[in-house]
Amino acid sequence: MPSFSSRPAPTPPRLLFKTLAGLLLLLAWDASGLDLPMARWFGSASGFALENHWLWRYVLHDDIHLWPWVLELGLMAGIFLPVGSLRQLPMARRAQLALTTLAALLAISAIKLHSHTSCPWDLQAFGGAATYVSHWAWGLRDGGSGGCFPAGHASAGFSFIGGFFAFRHALPQTARRWLMGAMAAGLLLGLAQQVRGAHYMSHTLWTAWLCWVVAGGLDALVSRLIARTPPPAPALAPALSALAPSTPAN
Repeated sequence: MPSFSSRPAPTPPRLLFKTLAGLLLLLAWDASGLDLPMARWFGSASGFALENHWLWRYVLHDDIHLWPWVLELGLMAGIFLPVGSLRQLPMARRAQLALTTLAALLAISAIKLHSHTSCPWDLQAFGGAATYVSHWAWGLRDGGSGGCFPAGHASAGFSFIGGFFAFRHALPQTARRWLMGAMAAGLLLGLAQQVRGAHYMSHTLWTAWLCWVVAGGLDALVSRLIARTPPPAPALAPALSALAPSTPAN
């Protein structure tokens, strides 16, 4: 098992490039104005026909709320009682994984708390009372209930992106599996909300990027702390320990 002070892998320039490339693509999406046209795929002046569909609402929304927290509790317990691939991570990385997931969930919730952006189903175009206002128009209210940016439900999947950063230092293949699983779960949950009229595509995409940034920032912090931790003194070999001077008895 790797020790607590095992040397961290440096942050490759390609990770920084992917972060910046993702930001540029998101800004391009926002500038394209495609959120509303995509919302119209599923909604009309009478609302969103699939808002209360058994799959999109009950299976992929109501019934799944508890599971991310169950998994998070498992990761917290895994810091001290690791199972499976967690056993191959030092305690610092296990703590990073659990805390990164929690930090991402809290970050998304905090941004939503101060957001004035309303959901698609609140718009006049879909039978509501709000007018469309970009989520970049900070401080400008749209006449709706607000609190809809970014996508909180999608964060139940994207918040586990932190597993990629925690595992990449010791188990690259496991790290890639975590990344693919978290991205697939987040996109599926984001799609479910978009079909129902609860979010725009940009909300889901920004949630993924924000969770990635939170995970990358904590990974850099933990890596710096590990790098500053002195490695444990090597144990003496049996033959050498026999030659070591012993303290005489009183």
